[in-house]
Amino acid sequence: MEFADWVPVYEEVLADFGFERAADEQARDVLAEYAEPFDLTRLDCTGQRVAIAGGASSLVDETAVAADADVVFAASTAVDVLDDAGVDVDLMVTDLDKNPGTARQLTQSGTPVAAHAHGDNIPAIREYVPEFNFAHLLSTTQAEPVDAVYNFGGFTDGDRAAFLADHLGAADLVFPGWDFEDPSVGDQKAKKLAWAERLLYWLERRRGDQFDVLDSRRDGIDAIP
Repeated sequence: MEFADWVPVYEEVLADFGFERAADEQARDVLAEYAEPFDLTRLDCTGQRVAIAGGASSLVDETAVAADADVVFAASTAVDVLDDAGVDVDLMVTDLDKNPGTARQLTQSGTPVAAHAHGDNIPAIREYVPEFNFAHLLSTTQAEPVDAVYNFGGFTDGDRAAFLADHLGAADLVFPGWDFEDPSVGDQKAKKLAWAERLLYWLERRRGDQFDVLDSRRDGIDAIP
């Protein structure tokens, strides 16, 4: 996705949450201090079935969906659940808010991690990213991309993973471990899940696709033009 296509949606996200674009840009610039150009061909998904593993409790019962995929992109704590089930991931997508130790270990063992900068995680970036192996760090932002900090579209860890897989040529996307109505989350997270749903609906329409995770839900989604 080109930034020009993403920016109108990004501005709507900022307005809805009351976030400041300048704060996102500041976080991006902090992450850029550590970022190195990343060879995206390492994650080429052309013609592949990609599992976008989410962090809902249902993932425990859906690990086989990830295991059966050609490629696995996992959001945050989904990596730990899959690891417990013996399922390797090809990429972790995280904003460092839950399990930064897992992210560090993955980069140190050669597995790429897409670490994301946004307005309120600058302390986490400064604390954890210096411990990563930068050769396996894919740095991302939701603001305008600069230098080796990329923007492939998306807002939450999970939907960013889907946008990245799309950018990398994925033929099919499947979604183990997703729950848009997770009763265990607070109001802010619930609002983010609603945005993740909207963004996936936007992505599937851009692809001319239909994601199974949105089946029976489309009529209730506030579609992005």
